Amino acid sequence: MLNFLFRRLTAEPSRGEALFETATSEARRTHWYREGAVPDSLDGRFAALSTILALILVRLEREGDAGNPASVALTERFIEVMESEHRELGLGDPTLGRTVRKLVGSLARRTQIWRSTVSAPNSWEDAVRQSLYQGEPEEDAVDHSMIALMEIWSRLEGTRLAELAEGHLK
Repeated sequence: MLNFLFRRLTAEPSRGEALFETATSEARRTHWYREGAVPDSLDGRFAALSTILALILVRLEREGDAGNPASVALTERFIEVMESEHRELGLGDPTLGRTVRKLVGSLARRTQIWRSTVSAPNSWEDAVRQSLYQGEPEEDAVDHSMIALMEIWSRLEGTRLAELAEGHLK
């Protein structure tokens, strides 16, 4: 409603939407839940989505200031979607803010995990376990997810910032 007053203070929502849709499409791939044994539940799907978003945010950070607008837009879109989805699940105003803050905190923790992991190839298995699983998954599932996330990271590294900001991933 007051968007016209604050247009310059926020990122371009359309850019955040395209990049968020790209992450969502990746997180919806059935291999995460079949071969990767990520629980096909709200928590499991959130883990897959926020893990992929964290990798994208780390990639955008590597662009320095140039990556900030896309990073802000993606984060804002994440918050909008989480708020909307949780309203649909029946959460009201008193608990909605707290819940969304927890989800943002969870994304921030995953981003921190992946920030240090992408530079240290030997730590990928631990990061996958922390980011995607709550229990003790089968080793084959972890291996599958690790390979899939490494592939996503490789694609992210090979994608120019302008393309990535528009939601394109090689």
